[in-house]
Amino acid sequence: MTGDKSVGRFLIADVPGLAATVTRRIADDLPVYGRLPAEELHGDVRAIVVMTIRAFAEVLRTERMPPPEFLEAVRRSAARRAEERLPVDAVVSAYHYGARICVEEVAATVEPQDLIEAHRLLLDCLREITAAVTSGYVEESQSLIGERDAARHTALSALLDGLDDRVDAGGARLDPAHLGIRLPPCYLVLAFTIGRHPDEDREDVDATVASRRKIRRLRTELDRALGHSVLSRLSADEGLALIPSETAPDRAPEADRARLENLTRSLITVSGVPLTAGVAASAPAGVPHAVRLATELRDTAVGTGRPPGVYPLTALLLDYQLTRASPARAHLAALLSPLAEGPDLTATLRTYFASNLDRRRTAERLHVHPNTVDYRLRRIAALTGLDVAAHTDLLTLRAALTAYDASGTS
Repeated sequence: MTGDKSVGRFLIADVPGLAATVTRRIADDLPVYGRLPAEELHGDVRAIVVMTIRAFAEVLRTERMPPPEFLEAVRRSAARRAEERLPVDAVVSAYHYGARICVEEVAATVEPQDLIEAHRLLLDCLREITAAVTSGYVEESQSLIGERDAARHTALSALLDGLDDRVDAGGARLDPAHLGIRLPPCYLVLAFTIGRHPDEDREDVDATVASRRKIRRLRTELDRALGHSVLSRLSADEGLALIPSETAPDRAPEADRARLENLTRSLITVSGVPLTAGVAASAPAGVPHAVRLATELRDTAVGTGRPPGVYPLTALLLDYQLTRASPARAHLAALLSPLAEGPDLTATLRTYFASNLDRRRTAERLHVHPNTVDYRLRRIAALTGLDVAAHTDLLTLRAALTAYDASGTS
């Protein structure tokens, strides 16, 4: 009898005892297995241990790798471990650890030289088993991810459509809670622009790949920063995210503003692109209205030249009101129509307000001399009849500029 067959004979001689030893030591030394329910550990796990020991013994006896039906059983077992969220490295380690225990158990009863060929065959066998484990685990993981993403998409769609209006094919009302998603008292709706990453404009980089990487980084950071999967919808240039909050909707935007500002900063840092967000809050049933308001606030912040950041309604009260369509808005915008003769005039006025009426800072931002700013402001006064040095005219000019930008005239 050759050495490897000798080892195989000793393995097959005490399968129940070896299986009990392997199962116990796996539970003792691999913590994730030790936390499994006793019924599962001594049932499903013990069964695959018995089957694997028999497969090892057969490989040593025949010097042929295990048959497809055994490897399929390994795949199915790995899929169950994936469903139970056991880490894949622990699942692979359990097979290697079990093989080592088996060799240790028989080493005292066989000659050392008998183990040499047995080791080679066992390593080849473990290679086949590892491939089957990873294949089964990855396939099931991808399936679970697909199901989870589908559930998130369905929940988001239900919230965006209005919980009272969304029904399934059978006419039943769709509720995210039925999908295992807890509805919080309030959602903070973030609607944001997503700037272009420098890689998207490089000739030597595939712009589509760069855009997808940007989106993936944003989605990953959203989930990481909040500690859970976030209901979100992202494209190359804009995004929408529903952030759960335990605060009442009428207080949430201000109460959670610091948290949202930190989140926005981390998203900007990780993605490497500027983000400008509007935020509105509502109970789950009111999400469609909150989305409209958050989107309008985002567009107002962008249209009035606000820097990247997050903007609740309280930060944009005047600008938001002035950008609503009305006869007054058209008349306000028309006040600046004389400035069309010089495009630098409107830009100077916009920068002057953005610089908090500081002519030197305005000049720095425009890369001109402060005297040039003074000249342009005088020219604006001459063309519009509104002087920035007069308090009432200053307010009118500010309102006119907001209306002018909102009208799309610029």
